[in-house]
Amino acid sequence: MDAHLQKIESVTKKTRVRYLILAILFITTAVNYIDRTALSIVAPVMSKDLLLNAAQMGIAFSAFNWAYTFLQIPSGWMLDKFGARIVYGIGLFTWSFFTLLQGWATGLLSLFLLRFAVGIAEAPSFPGNSRLTTMWFPQHERGRAVSIYNSAQYFGLAVFTPVMAWILQTYGWHMAFYVAGLAGIILSLFWFKYIHEPKKHPKTSQAEIDYIQAGGGLADAADNPVKIRWTHVKFLLTNRQMIGIYIAQFCLNTIVWFFLTWFPTYLVQEKHMSMLKVGFMASLPYAGAFVGGIVGGYVSDFLLKRGASLSAARKTPIITGFLLSSTVVLANYTSSAALVMVIMSVAFFAKGLAGSTWTLVGDMSPKEIIGLSAGIFNTSGNLAGIVTPIVVGYILSATQSFSAALFFIGGVLLIGALCYIFVVNRVERLELPLELKEEKQPFANVQG
Repeated sequence: MDAHLQKIESVTKKTRVRYLILAILFITTAVNYIDRTALSIVAPVMSKDLLLNAAQMGIAFSAFNWAYTFLQIPSGWMLDKFGARIVYGIGLFTWSFFTLLQGWATGLLSLFLLRFAVGIAEAPSFPGNSRLTTMWFPQHERGRAVSIYNSAQYFGLAVFTPVMAWILQTYGWHMAFYVAGLAGIILSLFWFKYIHEPKKHPKTSQAEIDYIQAGGGLADAADNPVKIRWTHVKFLLTNRQMIGIYIAQFCLNTIVWFFLTWFPTYLVQEKHMSMLKVGFMASLPYAGAFVGGIVGGYVSDFLLKRGASLSAARKTPIITGFLLSSTVVLANYTSSAALVMVIMSVAFFAKGLAGSTWTLVGDMSPKEIIGLSAGIFNTSGNLAGIVTPIVVGYILSATQSFSAALFFIGGVLLIGALCYIFVVNRVERLELPLELKEEKQPFANVQG
């Protein structure tokens, strides 16, 4: 921490409201992932009840991402225009409501449509997380903040996957959706009470705002919003640095969506585990990813405080995580269920380590269009959520084995590592050209 930050901290009493914001983001992200993965937990039982084969379940799994992925850019625009509190908060209530309704699904069509609706409502979630942490945290704290909210998804899955499996076995798959949906609806009430942007929060002192801004936080990012235009999208999509992180995020999310959709089925069909055992075994890789996410953020901030460049501090855990996570293919070479779980846990730990990719969105995006940039980033990442469930489903239908699917995932992860080694160079914030800062036609009404 430099002398200027220390001076700000000592002159007036500095509140720590940013940690309350982070705690709520952590809980919300945990609930987010419980809701989006509830289907994968109940799939082995639900698919038999609704008479759905592997290819049909792959389509049902992908339904969420058809909506979620293609609404990332519009949701980023909405976050920049209306703020994270309103857009994200409404999304939280809505996705929870439609999760609850999945308990009444009667076939592929109704399940697809309800999953699609959850995807629409969840679209602002991770761009909203990125926007809020960039506004609330100085740069030297941001790596840890991002790693904490990002690892919440795996904390929630590690803790509640066994719980959901127990609910499934005791009360049936319907009740699993009811419980997951109700949790989010209750949480949305707390969201609107406690989440605000820094300068609008009733509990924040000026000293904390000054501290955030002196450390490179964008506490005033909402003061002068830029009208988003298609030329802003073109600017981001023609920049080498941003192209590199966008492609790599697709690669990273291939392993995420394997675990979030097909992993319980893999354990049941390939390793012949009972559903209750699957609930506990599936939680182990999620616990590994949670630890990896925390470690990655702390390593990044530690390197930064020890004098490493921002590029070295951010990219070191990311590249290491990509390379280590590709070892998921080793599960093809053992029949030991215990060793498979070790391999999967190490691979997902490594995915957590690489999860600080979200930090780069806050570090590199033009400050006026962070929400938009985060939306494009998450669009690219979640295209994997469309591709992976379908590819794995068809591989399974064609070969009756997951071996080729694991090779597919491992190969794509190596491509992601190469993006960060050869495409993404110096980590620094992009500046919008002057002509793109001028107010012109709104994003929604501009052609080209």
